[in-house]
Amino acid sequence: MDFSTDYETHAERIVDLFGATFTASEGAQEGALIGDLVRRLIAQTPAEDIRVFTAWEDGALTGCTLFSRLAYEGDARTVFMMAPVAVATEHQGKGIGQQLITHGLDVLRQEGVDIAVTYGDPAFYGRVGFAPVSEADLPAPHALQHPEGWIAQSLTEAPLTPVSGPVRCVDAFNDPALW
Repeated sequence: MDFSTDYETHAERIVDLFGATFTASEGAQEGALIGDLVRRLIAQTPAEDIRVFTAWEDGALTGCTLFSRLAYEGDARTVFMMAPVAVATEHQGKGIGQQLITHGLDVLRQEGVDIAVTYGDPAFYGRVGFAPVSEADLPAPHALQHPEGWIAQSLTEAPLTPVSGPVRCVDAFNDPALW
């Protein structure tokens, strides 16, 4: 498997991957919503506020994860949120998602990012180091529909300690319906 950070060249393939993957698992409406979110993330987010990691096998795009900046007004630490993540339906169950996420987290660690957070299944993301965190300790940009899915990890030697808000997310995520 090969990893890449060249997302601009493959933007439409990435959008299609997310649309198809979420349509297959959650239905057409969710597929369209997530496909549009990814399109906006890629097109509208400044380069310093986004990281995109793709996985390729024999020239085929098999997976992708995006990380976007969360800015906490009262805190100097660098925080990135991992969302969304997709592995092509026909490639699921092969460990591609975990390898891709681990690769992305390693790159962020090397860049000096302090904290990674995501909003998803604690059982799945726990396999790559994420653990539950309270909104009091790590405020979310909007009210969470499923607070149990708000999970994070320190990317440094320091333990995860409370983060001072208020928090701002990138524009594409600034929609309460996504939370």
